[in-house]
Amino acid sequence: MLRIAIVFVVLWGALAGALAGPDQEGAVRDLYDRFAAAQNAHDVPAVRDLLLDSPRFLWVSNGMSYWGPETMVERMATFQRAEVWQVEPALDQAVFVPVNASAAYLHLPLTLVIGRAAAPDRLRFLVSMLAVDTDAGWRIAALFTTTANPG
Repeated sequence: MLRIAIVFVVLWGALAGALAGPDQEGAVRDLYDRFAAAQNAHDVPAVRDLLLDSPRFLWVSNGMSYWGPETMVERMATFQRAEVWQVEPALDQAVFVPVNASAAYLHLPLTLVIGRAAAPDRLRFLVSMLAVDTDAGWRIAALFTTTANPG
């Protein structure tokens, strides 16, 4: 049974890689770059434009599920009221994971600098972004964030 599972995982990885388009990784990384830049510019409408326009959009944050892009935008807008709000993604550590020709994950560590300008907090997170290719281009269908465990 273990051998069958190993063969399945290897074949799935090969199939997912074969189904991924040649520019898929670049498109997904570009989507995340634009998402981070919009957050850092405090441009909430630009953030919203990068999210899948669907009630099935999912953001998991602090152990809670937030459904729909408007819910995420409303919550993010409250955080951005802090004197300092800056995301510092470790893009050199990002791992691209193709799912098929029109979906892929990007997994990366990120530091969120937030709080008062005199002494902001630096919070470390792990982020997994599910990107999907739509008629409007690549969009974020789901974000899963968790506090990074230094251990």
